[in-house]
Amino acid sequence: MNGNKINAVFYAESYHPIQAGSIDGTDILPHDNAIYRAHLCASAGLYDPFGDPKVIGDPYCTVFVGRLSRHTSEDTLREAMSEYGRVKNLRLVRHIVTGASRGYAFVEYETEREMRSAYKDAHHTMIDDCKIIVDYYRQQLMPGWIPRRLGGGLGGEKESGQLRFGGREKPFRAPLKPIPFDDLKRLGIPPPPEGRYMSRFQDPSPPRRERNSVDREGSQKRDVQDRTHKRSFVDGDDRYHKRSSLDQEDHSHKWSSVERDEHYSERSSVDRYHKRSSLDQDEHSHKWSSVEREEHYSERTSVDRDDRSHNMSSSRRVERHHKRSSSSRSHKRSSKDRDEGTHKSHKHSDHSPRHERRSTSCDLSSDMSKVG
Repeated sequence: MNGNKINAVFYAESYHPIQAGSIDGTDILPHDNAIYRAHLCASAGLYDPFGDPKVIGDPYCTVFVGRLSRHTSEDTLREAMSEYGRVKNLRLVRHIVTGASRGYAFVEYETEREMRSAYKDAHHTMIDDCKIIVDYYRQQLMPGWIPRRLGGGLGGEKESGQLRFGGREKPFRAPLKPIPFDDLKRLGIPPPPEGRYMSRFQDPSPPRRERNSVDREGSQKRDVQDRTHKRSFVDGDDRYHKRSSLDQEDHSHKWSSVERDEHYSERSSVDRYHKRSSLDQDEHSHKWSSVEREEHYSERTSVDRDDRSHNMSSSRRVERHHKRSSSSRSHKRSSKDRDEGTHKSHKHSDHSPRHERRSTSCDLSSDMSKVG
């Protein structure tokens, strides 16, 4: 054994009672009655990890909290575990008869990321003057799991007489003697890993959720959509920057009015050409027959004629309206002139007899003076 691997450790990925009772995972015989009982329970299939009706929630978002104080309540535990994420569900395991706390609980978070945060940071923190341990939900996520009440489990203190290795608290040590691969294979015990050892200060990663083919296809489609969206966004930015640079160049040239008119006329002609080409492409893409094409062009000419006739009729109406308004104005002016003339003639006729009377009286006075 290399001297560099003396302090190296490894963790169990699947549970076997005999291996859990070994310090380096190489034992082939149980060393106490609890391990023997757990081995019988596992081989006979007497334990169902999904048979507990009180177990609810997502196991990938749930953590196991152990070594709690007997005085710790649900509210205290919820307040302490809420520092690492949003707690969705919490179950403090109590005695079925007395109702006292058993010293461990299960905490479910809203997301798997919050669960991993609590798994990493909440381990060995203090709650009610007790150092707690935090582990992932091995009951449903670890194959072959046997709980402590049936002789299995992991960890444990020396006073209990049930030391279990392979977990986060007591990982397996790198074996110092030759590994009996044949015996381990015969008993179905997974052999120690080769070259995959860790330090005791490294946190083992909890199992990740396995994605099925539908989820993978959906994630791939989302990735493709995100890439196309990013590409279109980048292309739009490039076009915008190119247009802005062209506009800046146009302003920097300081064109005269004649050059500017020529430039805009060329641009408009190019736009018209592109529009015509796009219309022609659309027409070709429809793949019309000759009869449909003739009907389309006849409809287009009829529509153009109707538009022209409508425009001409509207222009004629405007001209007629202007003529009518001018004729009405001239008629009003002539009527006003006639009224003024008649009024003046009437006035003149009223003054004429008075003038005749004055002339006759003057003639009579002159005749009387001559006779006298």
